[in-house]
Formats: sequence, structure tokens, C-alpha cells
Amino acid sequence: MSEKVQDIVQKIVINASIEKVWKKAATSEGIAAWFMPNDFQLEEGHKFHLHGPFGPSPCKVIEVDPPKKLTFTWDLDGWIVSFLLTELENNRTEFTVIHGGWKESDKTVEKANEKASVIRDRMNGGWEQIVAKLKAAIESNG
Repeated sequence: MSEKVQDIVQKIVINASIEKVWKKAATSEGIAAWFMPNDFQLEEGHKFHLHGPFGPSPCKVIEVDPPKKLTFTWDLDGWIVSFLLTELENNRTEFTVIHGGWKESDKTVEKANEKASVIRDRMNGGWEQIVAKLKAAIESNG
């Protein structure tokens, strides 16, 4: 039996208020601008889809704590994604994404047909780019 794949954790500091970051991180339009097209609604229990490269992924909002935390399930592999916002001094916000719920490293992720360890490493790089895209979307648009 192999080890469970570790959670992905990516953090970035954004030069904007927590309210402005929350609007981009917790609305359908905001999420579409930096992550994926979706039919998200900010409501615990709401089922929605993220439309990614492997087709639509079913999701469900499981925790909402405005403007600090949004957690949802993602796809059918047991993934849990949390967006955590922390207000900092000087009108800045720390944005953290945690992508957890991984299985053992040698288990296959069905949609991608690759081992969880490979997908996790690939997605870690993807999340790094995605949070940078969120920062750019907020800081460039004001």
C-alpha cells in the first residue's frame, strides 16, 4: 500500500481588500474569470459544475463563511477544495487554496487515467498558475 498523496496548498498575497478578493473567489462570474466556467452559487448544499479540460466536473458547496472561507467538493475522486482569505494590513489579502481529498499515490484518477501522484504534481503547478491569474485579475481590474 502506498502513501496518501499530500494536499496541495498554494498561497498568494493580493493587493486588494478581502471583500474584493471574496467577490472574485466566491461568485460564478469571478471564478470563471480566473479558474473555470461554472454554474456556481454561493449557497451551502448547492450542486454545480466546473467546466474543465476533461469535461464538466460535478461539485457541491459544503461550507461558506463570508468573506473568509469557501469549501466545495470537486469531481468524483473525493477531492475537497477550500479557498481561505485572510485580511492583512495595508488593504492586502492572503489567498490560500487547499486541494485535498487525495487517495493513495498509486491509485488511478479515472478521468485522467494516471496515478494520483502524477495528477497531484501536475495540478500543483496548475494551482500555482491559477492563483497568480486570480491576483492579476484583481490587481489589474481594480
